[in-house]
Amino acid sequence: MNYTKIKTVVVLFFLISCNSLEEAQVWQKGNLHTHSLWSDGDDFPEMIIQWYKDNDYQFLALSDHNTISKDKNRWYKIGEREINNNTLEKYKDRFGDWVEEKTDDEGTYVRLKPYEEYKNKLEEEGFIIIRSEEVTSSFEDTFKRNKPVHINVTNIQEKIEPFKGESVLDVMQQTLDAVHEQRKRTNEPMFAHINHPNFGYGISTDDLKKLNGERFFEVYNGHPAVNNEGNEYHLDTESMWDLINVHYYNNNKPLLFGIATDDSHNYHQQSTSLSNTGRGWVMVNTKSLETNNIITQMEAGNFYSSSGIYLKSLESDNKGVSIEISPEPNVEYGIHFIGYKKDDDNTKLLKSVEGTKAKYVFEEDDIFVRVKIVSTALMPNPYTDGETKKAWTQPLIVNQLFD
Repeated sequence: MNYTKIKTVVVLFFLISCNSLEEAQVWQKGNLHTHSLWSDGDDFPEMIIQWYKDNDYQFLALSDHNTISKDKNRWYKIGEREINNNTLEKYKDRFGDWVEEKTDDEGTYVRLKPYEEYKNKLEEEGFIIIRSEEVTSSFEDTFKRNKPVHINVTNIQEKIEPFKGESVLDVMQQTLDAVHEQRKRTNEPMFAHINHPNFGYGISTDDLKKLNGERFFEVYNGHPAVNNEGNEYHLDTESMWDLINVHYYNNNKPLLFGIATDDSHNYHQQSTSLSNTGRGWVMVNTKSLETNNIITQMEAGNFYSSSGIYLKSLESDNKGVSIEISPEPNVEYGIHFIGYKKDDDNTKLLKSVEGTKAKYVFEEDDIFVRVKIVSTALMPNPYTDGETKKAWTQPLIVNQLFD
């Protein structure tokens, strides 16, 4: 299979509740990669959170760089960018007396509300806010190339400082080890996910193959600078995902799950050159909208990722996997079952169906299977012209369904 030309997404949909196919599925929509004025975003946390609430998300993680937004005395100076965007005026119009500002000879300052304050104000039934950090490190190689190493930690409890190391792999491994240590020590569920591996082409497929303890990876990131599609010298992220999972399976490692995120930074203008909201998200199958449960279900692979397609159902048993799309009018869909078989070196396309529903019946030599859904529907705010809506399920190890 030519991974540089065939962009596949293995969807292994691992229904935790697959023993009860008659039970109605409840999908909770969330974004796990978001930036605010606490780092390099261009709006206040409350304004960003309100956008996601208003646009039918059920959970959100603000993942600013190297901070968990804990400082209660952080004052942000209003600059030319904020003046041009009317950032403070919009904030005051929406939140009124909640806004704290002061002025001196140097200018106007606004207190950035820490996580606990904005969480308490904006969480409500049907919407939760999860603490996160984008641990932002890098590695300079022998050619003096700076390779970005960015890892999000969802439901982090204590800030993790960026690491230095002997290689990209070393920096990643130290970060993951710190996450696992904190999780064990605090007894709080949390997980790390590898961000935009093709950003600056900092993280290679081989780096990720050698990594231990990682379960999540951004197969889609809505930032225009992260090179999801790769280039003539680098694989696209979907092909990376497949190759990593073949390696993980053959080395007795848990498979890597693929998530979609916004990586939003820009909230005042929309453009293919900006990192905007609403481009990528996860849909978690759970009735319980609690942080611990979201993490539990995602770690079990009980979710799918999307850049615009919604599923009506996604079900699996020991015979096969079936999928049904919630269609838009006048849109054509393609459902592609992709899998890894015994005695093969890589994944390959197992079955394609044009339409809104399909089923794949497992074959004796199937090892794992995933699904990619494509469409003719244009994204309303793409990061590249002509981008169409897609969705990805998680890889499903077939023999586990027979145990």
